[in-house]
Amino acid sequence: MKKLILSNALCVLVAIGAQSCTKEKNETQTAAAPVVTGQGDAYALDTIASQVEWKGYKIFKSEETSHIGHLKFESGDVRVAHGKLVGASFVTDISSLTVEDLEKGSPEQGKLENHLKSEDFFNVARFPTAAFVVTKVSPNTIGDYNTKLEGNMTIKGITQPVSLQANVEVKDDLVTIATEHKDISRSAFGINFTSPVENGVIKDEISIQVLAKARPVQ
Repeated sequence: MKKLILSNALCVLVAIGAQSCTKEKNETQTAAAPVVTGQGDAYALDTIASQVEWKGYKIFKSEETSHIGHLKFESGDVRVAHGKLVGASFVTDISSLTVEDLEKGSPEQGKLENHLKSEDFFNVARFPTAAFVVTKVSPNTIGDYNTKLEGNMTIKGITQPVSLQANVEVKDDLVTIATEHKDISRSAFGINFTSPVENGVIKDEISIQVLAKARPVQ
């Protein structure tokens, strides 16, 4: 079993440090992002109002060859100092994955959701959660986004550096984070499934967008 311990910063948005411990191969591996400590005021992620939106494509990237859906957050901790985002830690519940472009409750929807959760893709039975640790937050002075988030994303026990542009708004009672639609390589995280050519080759890139809201810890 692998377990990440993230310290001094941010996961979908600021942290430093990772540590893992390994058990038997058939045991569940959970990506853990503990509370950020040592800086700023604490805000807790509103898991009801937050989500990760995803989009996957076949070989020709178009709306006609795509599937879309979302994932829920399991937990998250955000830190704010002097009215600015300075840290965060977020865990995504991969078992919550949904497909939203197919009819709700249809056999097609259920089949695709189950396939995406299987060993061919995210292997939810072994890796039920994922995490994003941001190690640096920088202001953007040009472009459509006011903030740059740099950090580490962990999926299926594999950690890779990821940079996201985002719009971040900090108020006394609410922190809002909305990132760009970002293409990430699924094969970089060990998701290597390829479909038969006659079914349409699946693109390596998955597009994700993080939409998060956090409120002060009482």
